[in-house]
Amino acid sequence: MVRARFAPSPTGYLHIGSARTFIFNWLYVRRQKGTMVLRIDDTDVERNTEASLNSIYEGLEWLNLGWDEFYRQSDRLDLHRQLAYRLLEEGHAYRDFTPAQAELEDRKPSDGPWLCHPEMRALSREESSRRAQAGEPFVIRYRVPRDTPREVKFQDLVYGAQTKSAADIEDFALLRSNGMPTYHLASCADDIDLKISHIIRGQDHISNTYKHVLIFEGAGTPAPQFAHLPLLVAPDGAKLSKRKHGPVVSVTTYRDNGFLAIGYINFLCLLGWSPKDNREQMTIEELTAAFSFEGVNRSNAVINFSEEDPIDPKALWLNSQHLRTIAVETLTPQVRATLAKFGLTPYGDEEHFAHVVEVTRARFTTLLDFPTKGRAYFADDFEMEPKALEKLEAPGAREMLRELAGRIAANLEFTEASVEAELRKLAVEKGVKAGVLINASRAALTGQSVGPSAFAVFLCVGRERVIARFGKA
Repeated sequence: MVRARFAPSPTGYLHIGSARTFIFNWLYVRRQKGTMVLRIDDTDVERNTEASLNSIYEGLEWLNLGWDEFYRQSDRLDLHRQLAYRLLEEGHAYRDFTPAQAELEDRKPSDGPWLCHPEMRALSREESSRRAQAGEPFVIRYRVPRDTPREVKFQDLVYGAQTKSAADIEDFALLRSNGMPTYHLASCADDIDLKISHIIRGQDHISNTYKHVLIFEGAGTPAPQFAHLPLLVAPDGAKLSKRKHGPVVSVTTYRDNGFLAIGYINFLCLLGWSPKDNREQMTIEELTAAFSFEGVNRSNAVINFSEEDPIDPKALWLNSQHLRTIAVETLTPQVRATLAKFGLTPYGDEEHFAHVVEVTRARFTTLLDFPTKGRAYFADDFEMEPKALEKLEAPGAREMLRELAGRIAANLEFTEASVEAELRKLAVEKGVKAGVLINASRAALTGQSVGPSAFAVFLCVGRERVIARFGKA
């Protein structure tokens, strides 16, 4: 059975690259009808923060894809230590008593490549045990094979065959002198225990994978299948960095800019992957059915943004497409929540609100457009665009609107057809083109010179507000 895991470290907000990794894991698992595991890799106690952990949960909750099993590495430290000592006992690891700097994972002196402390590798089992029992601090390191030429290999589902000489891999730390596991140990121990079948992560982890292959080998466990994903880079080709690029790389930046989760997911999927049939807008069901590693590119994917605008234009376009086609009953709760953040409450019943959303969304790009560009549909205090004001100031327009308001008030029926009939009748009586009244009415009702069908606007605003706004025109 396919079992994949997403294993973020709570050392910063949910990175856009991490979100894509989660999505690709999720899509693969769901297509294979497997199990999605969320594992918080929180053994780096000095860098972990509660704020970062909350950001990860926040971002994943917004994506709304979910997972099947949940674990925290900090709850599993005994499991990690057990593996370290088993590898030590079976000769795949050794104690390194070198003072101070050996405590740090993968610490390399500045005077050249470092592979091991030969005198520590050469310690007899008896001497190693004696020094440990005497209370001397030590690090447990993996004993990378060096006696004969050896290649460490794995087959990557994206990049193909990968090979590295064991002679170029340092004796990496498994357990620090304070008893805390390193990333390599904790990750592999959990992957073994949780029976992870596929490890899907960023291409920058390939160098780690050689070490992990050795740990799986030492543990006598078949290594999972690996799939490394191309990196996401800035327009200048630089790797996206939380430190350098700030909020641009945070998932919540897109959420806070009014994106639909599916619009964002769709955008991320097309960064480094293609369904090979030229489709761009896809639902989550379509993405799941189409996803495969054959469609993952080997080259890095560029996210286009600038200092002035953190949002990729392609992401905006995709979001607008989803905004216009998503089921209205799915969209209305999200619009309502967005309006509430602006202190706006839709009037009328749910059916009327759904109708307003349906009519107006065709011209919107994000959820934020509803309380901003569409404010007139939910509040009486809205701005008048200069071009709209010109329409309203056409000769006799204001007077005709007030007269139209009276006719609407007197007519028991309030439909697009009845409003259109009254407006056109009035235009004939006044000897003006109907367009003069149509343009003036849209301006008075929305403050805009363009928008949905003029007569649809009447029903969206509602009889009482139409009458009130025309009366104040």
